[in-house]
Amino acid sequence: MSSEHNGGSSAQPDAPPGASASGPRTLAEDLRARDDSALAALLRARPDLLSPVPGDLTQLATRAGTRASVIRALEHLDRFTLQTAEALAIAPGAPPPPGTPPQERAATAEAALARLLPGAEAAARLRPALAELRARALVWGPQERPRLVRTARELLTSPSPTGLGPTLAEAVAAAGPAKPAPSRLQEMLAAAGLAGTHDPVSALAALAALFDDPDRMAELLAGAPEGAEAVLRKLEWGPPYGTVDLEAPPSAVRWLLDRALLVPTGAEPGGGPGAPGSVVLPREAALQLRGGRAHRVLEPTAPQVEVARAYEPATVDATAAGQAMAAVATVEELLGLWEAEPPPVLRAGGLGVRDLKRTAAALDVSEPAAAGWIELAYVAGLVASDGEADEAYAPTPAYDDWLRAAPAERWAALAAAWYAATRTAGLVGERDPRGRNLAPLGPGLDRGPAPEVRQRALARLAELAPGSAPDRDTLRDRLRWERPLLGNRAAARAGQPSGQASGAAAGAGEGDGGRRLRSRLLDWTLDEAETLGVTGRGALASYVRPLLVAEQDGGAAHRAPGATGEAARAVAAKLAPHLPEPLTEVLLQADLTAVAPGPLERELAAFLAVLADVESKGGATVYRFTPGSVRRALDTGRTAADLHAFLAEHSSTPVPQPLTYLVDDVARRHGQVRVGAASSYVRCDDDALLTELLADRRSAPLRLRRLAPTVLASPAPPDQLLAKLREAGYAPAAESAEGDVLLARPDAHRAPPRTPPEPVPEGPPPPDGSLLAAAVRAIRAGDHAATLAHKPKAPTAAPPEGGPPRTVMAETLATMQSATLSGTPVWIGYVNADGAASQRVIAPVKVEGGFVTGYDHTAEEVRTYPLHRITGVAEVAEG
Repeated sequence: MSSEHNGGSSAQPDAPPGASASGPRTLAEDLRARDDSALAALLRARPDLLSPVPGDLTQLATRAGTRASVIRALEHLDRFTLQTAEALAIAPGAPPPPGTPPQERAATAEAALARLLPGAEAAARLRPALAELRARALVWGPQERPRLVRTARELLTSPSPTGLGPTLAEAVAAAGPAKPAPSRLQEMLAAAGLAGTHDPVSALAALAALFDDPDRMAELLAGAPEGAEAVLRKLEWGPPYGTVDLEAPPSAVRWLLDRALLVPTGAEPGGGPGAPGSVVLPREAALQLRGGRAHRVLEPTAPQVEVARAYEPATVDATAAGQAMAAVATVEELLGLWEAEPPPVLRAGGLGVRDLKRTAAALDVSEPAAAGWIELAYVAGLVASDGEADEAYAPTPAYDDWLRAAPAERWAALAAAWYAATRTAGLVGERDPRGRNLAPLGPGLDRGPAPEVRQRALARLAELAPGSAPDRDTLRDRLRWERPLLGNRAAARAGQPSGQASGAAAGAGEGDGGRRLRSRLLDWTLDEAETLGVTGRGALASYVRPLLVAEQDGGAAHRAPGATGEAARAVAAKLAPHLPEPLTEVLLQADLTAVAPGPLERELAAFLAVLADVESKGGATVYRFTPGSVRRALDTGRTAADLHAFLAEHSSTPVPQPLTYLVDDVARRHGQVRVGAASSYVRCDDDALLTELLADRRSAPLRLRRLAPTVLASPAPPDQLLAKLREAGYAPAAESAEGDVLLARPDAHRAPPRTPPEPVPEGPPPPDGSLLAAAVRAIRAGDHAATLAHKPKAPTAAPPEGGPPRTVMAETLATMQSATLSGTPVWIGYVNADGAASQRVIAPVKVEGGFVTGYDHTAEEVRTYPLHRITGVAEVAEG
């Protein structure tokens, strides 16, 4: 493999491993020369390289150069670091002359990049940007000549986000049938005022040198006909392709073609940049037209987030805490509804439109807001499918634990789940690429970039002065600068336009789809944060900061940092002082209403919701007592005396007389009429009341008939009979087969225990410190085994170069026994049960029963290997 390859080794046979006189010649050699902390930093920055742990540094280098891994790495670069990589991709690749001192080599490389990335701010940021690229293994090689890995260079030049086209030599080579003949190249040299050459390669080099020389290029363009420079200016900043009629080009275009300032592409018919007659502006000429700049707009520094408004921090915290209390109450009300009437699960998964509308009406919120609360409860693990034949959504047992917690702890659990969730409720109601509707709790709502956008947005808010609400547009610009490519792959999977045919889809160019997704995610984040109580009036609440600190310390963009640990407890502790104490009393009024001026204790609020109907919500909740609501309370088994005692205990004023009369009147009539199953029957000790029922026209649909002076029968089911009699103004009570009154307590339906849905991130989670240390040790040990010199043996067949040894079983057994007696390590090739081959250095201590036991230097532990899985063995060379 050549030195331009991503991995492998091209060192000469006499070169020491991992080094050469001119520096590393492959990415593998470069990685081999790095210390353990640098390797750990690489694996932390690119965790996908650990799935699975590479066997050695050559495997690590190869994996680091794969297309998917490089795309992920590019997505995590800021704007200027990405522009530095783009400049490296199009920078001239000629090395300095032999014998150039290292200081001059470095100066030459930096000068070349400085021309492409001009300005004092860019110069100050250039070295940190190169260091970041090198730490992520996107750049390797000596400091004086940094090289992009081949895959990154291909991604950043096909096409180049800078708007530059191919070099002159590349354009001519790719011209196909339109490739100029050697004689034509000599004509171009003469037209440009250059001396002839002996071959096409030197001709192209002479033309490229002319385009690279500012003075000679200016002199050449000074003699151009009118309109020629205007044509070049149209292609200057890209795209570098244009379409002309090559059979009869305008005079200005002909002049440019004659001097190779435009090169025919030789494209086949079909439209677009590949249409017949398409031409391209060579990269060298475009750079001279740009004054050597690689980018029209260079962004070396991050945009500042402007403050839109400033408030007192106490005002922000009070506003956010009020929203936090409302959020907890809304989730509790939502799941209270669903435990009594679980909504069904659609066949395709998710919640139906009708059930969403019904839930929104019950919560008195819009449908998008209802979808947000439903998704929040879902990611917090409070609701799930019950898994029954008639599948429905119901609260989980975790909901009961959540209810028993303090209000601040309940909110902290919701906020931590929201903070790390990849599910985006804002997509509800839209359609997926197949045209299917995206429903709450259904598939297709995960967007991998959501947690990172959410966390970065809140981190920027935390950097502002307390009480400062950001300007949304400047915050959007800042996040775009920090991660310009984030969201490209997610947008492509969602079927959104990417804006670039290949670059954006590959993750190498900032596409419209990714930009639009990031923008929408930011808007949803800020809106949800305000509704949930993470922010107040647009500014970050002080009690949320422990959650952000935990994320920064852990660096895990995919999971809720400390969701059940110290971070959540710290958030709850800071929030608790801002929440009002739950009230134990309400204000009873003579118009049969009750006013709760704040949050009530949970038990009080639960029974009051049964005894009265909620009439309005807000800063205070208004309840209204009606005959139906009082009957509902009596159906739970309470007596009139119980209701009077409850009202007297929880009223801050004397109980109004109209309310007392209402309770007594409903209680007097409640249960006089009994309903059972005949299909159903009506029983009452007052035969006059039954006569009244028979004569009532409203009971005609029930087809009542008298079976006895105190008993009526009906073909209607008992539940329908109860409902119809109640609509007619009676207050019947249901009874069992034994004649006992059935208490109408709503069943609290529960789903089986379910774990919350796992976030679906864009890549694997960052590894922790112990995993990183173990992975680095394993890679070093594997690399040591792979590069260790071995004594030559006489294998039955020559193994592939660099492969494991191959020996017959008799020779393997003899070598193992000899090594056991002498205590010397040996090099073995081993194939596990899955067929995966590896190389190991072991010190055998026992050979018995078809197995060899020894200390494995690669795994750093004693292991036992079946002899039939050992492909071969060789002694380790001394020294």
